Amino acid sequence: MDLAELNKFKDPELARGLISSIHKWAPEHATLMEVCGTHTVAIARNGLRGMMPEGTRLASGPGCPVCVTSNKDIDTVIALSRIPGVTITTFGDMTRVPGSTSSLLKEQAQGRSIRIVYSPLDALRYAQQHPDEQVVFVGVGFETTTPLVAMAIKRAQALGLDNFSVFVAHKNMPGALEVIVSDPKLKVDALILPGHVSTIIGAKPYEFLAKKYGIPGVITGFEPVDVLQGIAMLMRQLHEGRAEIEIAYARGVMPEGNPVALAAIEEVFETVDATWRGLGVIPGSGYAIRDEFAEFDAFRRFEPEVEPTQEPKGCRCGDVLRGMMTPAECPLFRKVCTPENPVGPCMVSSEGSCAAYFRYL
Repeated sequence: MDLAELNKFKDPELARGLISSIHKWAPEHATLMEVCGTHTVAIARNGLRGMMPEGTRLASGPGCPVCVTSNKDIDTVIALSRIPGVTITTFGDMTRVPGSTSSLLKEQAQGRSIRIVYSPLDALRYAQQHPDEQVVFVGVGFETTTPLVAMAIKRAQALGLDNFSVFVAHKNMPGALEVIVSDPKLKVDALILPGHVSTIIGAKPYEFLAKKYGIPGVITGFEPVDVLQGIAMLMRQLHEGRAEIEIAYARGVMPEGNPVALAAIEEVFETVDATWRGLGVIPGSGYAIRDEFAEFDAFRRFEPEVEPTQEPKGCRCGDVLRGMMTPAECPLFRKVCTPENPVGPCMVSSEGSCAAYFRYL
């Protein structure tokens, strides 16, 4: 570990102290999984893996929402884009994610109406301004973005907007974490829990990880010292033989979460089984629009014909998302799969592990 690198931190002395604590408390071997894609980027950008004790492994998890979206869901969005009169509105990353035989970017090149927006309310405004188009917003993300989509749907209903709908591929995080920690092949010892998601759901939904599985978790922020603090707290728990869910991001996360956002999710959505790339079908881990708002469900409105799903040959994105391997261990990494020519979504998204490894390691 080159402590000189810490001089680029906002508080080098604090960083040194945290790293010292990590080395003091670290067991001989430990695998810590950072769940959030933003944490993956922060760890790679700031060289935190190289500051860890020998025997400590920081594994990336299923925290990139674009990455965990299944090929079938991507293919469904592509099928929606091919319906005459439909305009797809989506975040930029989604346009480049390969489906079975195409992508939204390729469909746009063939004349389909694809527009990049920065929020569901942008899509709602576009629908108001273009009443002759059927505007479909692609709802992808975890609990961080789900309330915004819920509020957009409620707003559309209040406005009586009949040319706006949503394709819902939203997911919730706790179910995926249970799949991860209960897999004996992964042997995850502790979890660096996501800050953004936790601002919405709080800390309580993670408590089963500690109580049922004996896995400690710490919710932390995204500055380098935030991540180091979270790791230090986890190492202390492992050293002391404890398993608790702690908050190292008190400036953003309350134990009970955000009740207003949670109420919006509950009003508009119901939980359903969902397919995650790399993890398969996880019961209760997805969202569907309730019957009271069915007219804003793009899938029910248009009933698109979706082509048979094909997984990209040789892509190991699923294994990367499960923490089974690092991006560099994928045979396609840097050779065939690059940000300019992505084979899988982990290389597309700015939060993807493969993109982070390609850029910073």
